Amino acid sequence: MDAAETLLLEQIPRLRRYARALTGQAGSADDLVQDCLERAWSRLHRWRAGSDMRAWLFTIMHRVNANRVRRLRGRPAEDPLDEEGAGAASPQAPEMALEIRDLDRALQRLPEPQRQVLLLVALEGFSYEAVAATLDLPLGTVMSRLHRARERLRAELGGGSAPRLRRVK
Repeated sequence: MDAAETLLLEQIPRLRRYARALTGQAGSADDLVQDCLERAWSRLHRWRAGSDMRAWLFTIMHRVNANRVRRLRGRPAEDPLDEEGAGAASPQAPEMALEIRDLDRALQRLPEPQRQVLLLVALEGFSYEAVAATLDLPLGTVMSRLHRARERLRAELGGGSAPRLRRVK
């Protein structure tokens, strides 16, 4: 396996985490990651050695997801059972489980463009510039979407300050 393939495989956990947060459903997230990896693998020769593999993959994921959303527009909404949610709560921290559930629901109610920017900055630790490049947006648009997303989360979660989402490296 060459270096590019190794770099690609190392990003799978990050891709899955972002896809799960983006779609809100484990099955849809797995499908999105699979479609992203399939496209990336078939175009691996296009990746420029020395550039940021993570940003390249997230750009592909963004485009695959945008195509999926367009394709599903107009179809009736599905409400599948959350196969991970039922057993995920720790009996020692029921309050934390409720807070996580509320945060997840509030994230899913955000408009997708705001949710994408918020997740890339807060969850994946992307810089504003990297988010702009990944989503092919002007820097000012990234900053305004992030601001709106944080304000909306603040309002949905009961006022006060916006929740601090821990950056993961």
